[in-house]
Amino acid sequence: MPKYHVLVVDDEKDILELVSYNLSKSGYRVSTVTNGEDALAKVRSDPPDLMLLDLMLPGLDGLDVCRILTNDPRTAHVMIIMLTARDDEVDVVTGLELGAIDYITKPFSPRVLLARVKAALRRLTRDPGDEIGEVLKRGILVIDPRRREVRVGNERVELTFTEFQILHHLAKRPGWVSSRNQIIEAVRGDDYPVTERSVDVQIVGLRKKLGIVGEQIETVRGVGYRFRE
Repeated sequence: MPKYHVLVVDDEKDILELVSYNLSKSGYRVSTVTNGEDALAKVRSDPPDLMLLDLMLPGLDGLDVCRILTNDPRTAHVMIIMLTARDDEVDVVTGLELGAIDYITKPFSPRVLLARVKAALRRLTRDPGDEIGEVLKRGILVIDPRRREVRVGNERVELTFTEFQILHHLAKRPGWVSSRNQIIEAVRGDDYPVTERSVDVQIVGLRKKLGIVGEQIETVRGVGYRFRE
């Protein structure tokens, strides 16, 4: 297994020690910081492959950190898993909308955390010859999974990690209807605890960013979504 770099951001010393111990024991290179400002500085000086980001931080909170990183092309590639003590759908949906790829609610089992980290980092080791690597062309829309790049005509469209995954899933199957649960399973894996509401939020963001091409993502009332042929 490659020695991936994981940055843990939390202002609770016990959490930092617990998480960093288990990650290090599993073979990851671990860095820790206790606030949002230091998290931004660390990402820019020593970019991690993955960040475990607490939402409730002193000063700059986790959602602000997530927003800043995902809106900066230099740091948008960093995968973010949110750590939250607030089992609040609004916080979860907001974080996912901003570009986080997963969330874990405190208190959590170290085994669950390690499984989520492993699942997220597995995306970095996909075989480039897999179907995921094929360039898709749908009219003026071009999706390049290897570069994680989307273009509408000559214009590049900046998408969050989750928006890209959903668009790729739908565009691979033009005309096929995917339920919200099927989209969650395809993008994040079986039994992923994200509400169907969060899928709707991602679709709204996708349509807005894609402009006229966004009209090809159709709502099938009572069922889900499809990419129009």
